[in-house]
Amino acid sequence: MNAELLIMFTLGCDRAYLYAHPERELTSDETGRYGEALAERATGVPAQYITGRQEFWGLDLIVSPAVLIPRPETEHVVEAVLKLIARDGSKQSQEQDQEPRTGVSTPPGLRIVDVGTGSGAIALALAKELPTAEIHATDISEEALQVARTNAARLDLRPRIKFHQEDLLTGLSPASFDFVVSNPPYVGESEEDSVQLEVRKFEPRNAVFAGPTGLEVIERLIPQAETVLRPGGWLVLEISGTIAEAARQRLSGWMDVGLTNDLQGIRRVATARRA
Repeated sequence: MNAELLIMFTLGCDRAYLYAHPERELTSDETGRYGEALAERATGVPAQYITGRQEFWGLDLIVSPAVLIPRPETEHVVEAVLKLIARDGSKQSQEQDQEPRTGVSTPPGLRIVDVGTGSGAIALALAKELPTAEIHATDISEEALQVARTNAARLDLRPRIKFHQEDLLTGLSPASFDFVVSNPPYVGESEEDSVQLEVRKFEPRNAVFAGPTGLEVIERLIPQAETVLRPGGWLVLEISGTIAEAARQRLSGWMDVGLTNDLQGIRRVATARRA
């Protein structure tokens, strides 16, 4: 897979072109560029940082060492938000003696904030799926926000997203959002040896490791989320199986707390509703 990504990068083509032209031979310049990319990859640099690209939710995103590389499992966070919106919309229709709606209809005035947006992956996916929602995105890193803004502009979603350089939700208005969504750092420093070497060596450490236990950022985020959410609003967090039960305990006092597994059966998303 890495070799395929690097050859597409070298040729400036997509996978369809690559498979449709198996006879294509590299020029001497292309051979040199491909060799350089392979040599860089051999040192452990992630292929996504070499190519500067990563797909997420069908979106072609720019990535750099300033941001965490979006993973497929993070798409479960987007799915969880869309399911909650669809469920609440269906429940509201039934309460009003209407036929349940199919699909995802954006409620009027829906406001969502993506905390620690990085490349902007979650915020951009939600902006794509919820065209009338007001999307906000925060990150403590201005360098990361520059990447997110660039992605939003490339995807014609820049006017749809308001970016804030903030430490989590600091500075945002109380009781103003319907969803707080985040893929926070949740790996404990005690787990460092179990993390892939290329992640430890090349991806931004403060986007991977939360502190000694892995709960440090989540413990700060939960009370801040409770402050900025409207009554009945949802908190949706990416987590790991290692901290799943501890995260559930931190959400005591919230309503409708749930944990959702990813495709490998690992607890991946925590959801909770503000009272």
